[in-house]
This record gives sequence, C-alpha cells and structure tokens, in this order.
Amino acid sequence: MDTQIQISDLENIISDKIFIKIEKWNLYLGDAGLARSLAIECISNFNKGSHEAAKLSLHKINVKIGDGEQTIPLSKLVTSSQISDLAEILDCL
Repeated sequence: MDTQIQISDLENIISDKIFIKIEKWNLYLGDAGLARSLAIECISNFNKGSHEAAKLSLHKINVKIGDGEQTIPLSKLVTSSQISDLAEILDCL
C-alpha cells in the first residue's frame, strides 16, 4: 500500500480512537490536530514493533500548552490503555 494512503488511513483511525485525558475530559487527537503527526511518527517507528512504536511516537510528539511557550510530550497526556489501543491499531496495519 502507498505510504501516503497508510498515513491518511492511520490518521483517520487515530483521530477517532486515541484521546488526551485530562481529569474526566477526553479530547480526541483528531479534534486536537495531533492525529496526523502521530500517524507519521508511528509509521516511521513501525519497524520497532507495534508497542514500542506506539510508546516512542507518543513521546516524540510535543503538545503546546497555553500560548505555546511550553510543551509536554503527548505520552504524558494519554492513559496506558490508550497506548495499548494505539499498539493494537498498529498491529492491524
């Protein structure tokens, strides 16, 4: 399959399935504008295995906080079950 198609397909799945968890609030990555960046990272790390690719990719994406002067790795904003969910998504590629 064409890499560009894979990125778009993966982006769509991530958009609807993976979210940032803050207190009792879930912000899906599609709504946050982070799904495409995560899809690209996941595909670039895919050769490391699905679980490791999920963890590495979430750690590499930095989320701007407030005015954007500070960032937090996306891995700090998702639950461990979301990491597993992302790994399962990558297993299906």
